[in-house]
Amino acid sequence: MPLVSMTGFAEAHGGHETARWRWEARSVNGRGLEMRLRLPQGFDSLEPPARALAASRFKRGNIQATLNFDPGAAVRGLRVDAAALASAVKIAKQIATESGLPPASVDGLLALKGVLVQDEGLGAPDEDYAARDAAILRTLAECFDALARAREGEGAKLAVVLSAQMDEIARFTGSAGVAAVAQPAAIRDRLTEQLNDLMAPGAVSPERLAQEIALLAARADIREEIDRLTAHVSEARRLLASGEAVGRRLDFLAQEFNREANTLCSKSADVELTRIGLDLKAAIDQFREQAQNVE
Repeated sequence: MPLVSMTGFAEAHGGHETARWRWEARSVNGRGLEMRLRLPQGFDSLEPPARALAASRFKRGNIQATLNFDPGAAVRGLRVDAAALASAVKIAKQIATESGLPPASVDGLLALKGVLVQDEGLGAPDEDYAARDAAILRTLAECFDALARAREGEGAKLAVVLSAQMDEIARFTGSAGVAAVAQPAAIRDRLTEQLNDLMAPGAVSPERLAQEIALLAARADIREEIDRLTAHVSEARRLLASGEAVGRRLDFLAQEFNREANTLCSKSADVELTRIGLDLKAAIDQFREQAQNVE
């Protein structure tokens, strides 16, 4: 399976007898799998199976699915919500009394949201609604399948970007290893200059100076950091080629990359090595930002 992104969009259309509907599904980054459904009134029973459809296809991402439903001409059973109408009449009378405006008309009151509602009980029998809901869920499955394909398409593009960024991190790691060779000489020159500024020339024996240089060079040795960075590069490439849901592990690996780059910069005694370390940190930050899109 190719690398999968958590970003995508899809839609699917369906119908049953005179009813028509459209599902829209959007997906963005998320730490886990979070499903949000927007359903018309009276379709709450679709939520559990809709969540099951999402869980069977996706491992991570914030997914929002919206159902737009048109019942068609055959289902037009309407009724007045008596409680809503009574409240509307009371408010209309109060406003008319206080403002002196003419009282609200009947058609105006019925136009208020919630006063005139569709009564599905006046429509088709229960078995027809069951068939309709089953068809709606089949359309949602098609929509989720299309969303999965969209996420795979985005993942293929993402894989190219992440591979290129990993090549850049590997290049900076190699450059840091080469620049590290100059560390002892840079430490010796800096220590010698500092001693000459503070003490008379020749006040420190060459043997003692060599000991101090060796001690500072050991503290500034970055070979372990280079080795760990190289190992992290190999692991990142393995994860990118594994075909699994590796987003969490890539994010964790990016933190490890950053930790080693910080240590490398803190140990640097050479301007060139410091510059490489900063470039490395920038490349790692870009890699981590993109890795957060991976499922």
